Amino acid sequence: MTKFPYDEFSKNYLNELLRPLGKVETSRKVPAEIREIDVYFLPSSQQPPQDIMQIGILGRLALQPALIEPFRNAATRSEIRSCIGKLFTLFADIERGSKTRVREGELPRLWILSPTVSKAITNGLNSTIDEQWGLGVYFLGDVQKSAVIAIHQLPRTPDTLWLRIMGRGRVREQAVRELEALPESNTLRKKAIELLLSLKTTLEFRDDIKKDKDERRLIMQLSPLYEQKLAEVKLVGQQEGIQEGIQAERRAIVENLLKVRFGAVDNELSLIMRPIILLSPEEFAPLVLQLSQLSREELLDRFS
Repeated sequence: MTKFPYDEFSKNYLNELLRPLGKVETSRKVPAEIREIDVYFLPSSQQPPQDIMQIGILGRLALQPALIEPFRNAATRSEIRSCIGKLFTLFADIERGSKTRVREGELPRLWILSPTVSKAITNGLNSTIDEQWGLGVYFLGDVQKSAVIAIHQLPRTPDTLWLRIMGRGRVREQAVRELEALPESNTLRKKAIELLLSLKTTLEFRDDIKKDKDERRLIMQLSPLYEQKLAEVKLVGQQEGIQEGIQAERRAIVENLLKVRFGAVDNELSLIMRPIILLSPEEFAPLVLQLSQLSREELLDRFS
């Protein structure tokens, strides 16, 4: 069992959302004392516009190379400095490995995803808000190529949904409700719910003493979704079981009729049994009645 369930969830979640847009590398090691980047993303040369729009701000973020560091708890000054240090180490590594001069646009931007960010932190970073990105996205100077996203400050819009799911408390609870309300045909909805339910299961197996209030609330919120998923799996299993039973019964009927009609079921006749078994009820019943009158050649011509 993973020691840091939220880290694993964040990496898997971002990988699922960003994979259609380019190359995603999780836990990328950087030189020096061997530190890991949580998510390293390189955009595809041909990004489907619908995929970019579908994940809102996260899609805009993925238009350029990105180093993404999600935090379960509010990122501290020390953690932010550590992330920036990894970014600069990565810059040096990229430039050493390039035979030509690396352009600024080819270098990744650091995105720190923090559930909350204090005013003291944003002031200390001398950060600014870009009107094109809106509230909650704080950019550092151009040279630093870094931004901090305060998830709790993001407006409650479809564009921010996929980031708010990575928040905490009421912010995440609201985002999960919005996620549930999406059409069931939405593939990202399905992937996100599966990852959240996997996180729920991981958290449930932890000792109670290790669970905080927020984790207990998350487990409670996801429990109805889990029960619904379990019921759907059982229903599918029952339907498959019924279908298997019908096919087994049909196989026995067809096999007996072929034996009576032709004396034995040889290799050629055995090959046409499955197409017969898979006929619709409207086609299967009349065929059974006609089987005693059809010749071997007629059957083989029809179903081979």
